[in-house]
Amino acid sequence: MGTLCASLALLLSALAAEAPPPGARPASEPREVVVLVHGMGRTWRSMGPLQAALEASGYEVLNYAYHSRRAGLAEHGGALGERLALDEARPEVTRIHMVGHSLGNIVIRWVLANRRPAKAGRVVMLAPPNQGARLADLAAPWLTWLSRPLPDLTTDPNSAARALATPPGIEIGVIVGSKDHVVRPVDSCLDGQVDHIVISSGHTFIMRKQLVIDLTGRFLRTGSFGPQEKPWRCPSLILPAAQPATATATPP
Repeated sequence: MGTLCASLALLLSALAAEAPPPGARPASEPREVVVLVHGMGRTWRSMGPLQAALEASGYEVLNYAYHSRRAGLAEHGGALGERLALDEARPEVTRIHMVGHSLGNIVIRWVLANRRPAKAGRVVMLAPPNQGARLADLAAPWLTWLSRPLPDLTTDPNSAARALATPPGIEIGVIVGSKDHVVRPVDSCLDGQVDHIVISSGHTFIMRKQLVIDLTGRFLRTGSFGPQEKPWRCPSLILPAAQPATATATPP
């Protein structure tokens, strides 16, 4: 009797191991993937709350981990591009969205400019130094040995942050904090963006704010952050082309 019970227990255990978890989708069911790319000096854990929220909304999430300070932008971008190719090769994946924080956005831009996935979807940029960061200008001459991407993030017109082209056909939304002392709202602007919003936040933990999580989900679904009571427009996008983009505006 004991042997029979033990055999039944083993059989039930094997069946339970093979059964999909509650709510799991069949492997062949179409799905959208969201790739999260953290910022400099951070880890994938910094994007954890955003990952949980997106997974609860039905997305498959790749919370991409990389050693942000150990390589330059091209190496980071190349590695991310190779990883995205694996998801693109999966027939059940219909779109690959991307969400970045700080440096992670420039890594995403490198991929879009050099190894754009055919299934590329929408992009949400959190505190992106799209026009470079003055802090990088100060740090690059002294600390590039410690953080190799720093020259790629300066305000020099030839830096990657300033020079990378934005490919057409990509819906990009930008979220930046009015209290951000690393990336000013004006420095987050990007030609080709379809929406831009300034919220009350600093730089380091912007991705953990519930408002940002909600706005990210809305943009991935609709391509818009929704109506804004006091929209903040990027000066570089409203000035005539021949005029220097030096105008400023007070964030809400």
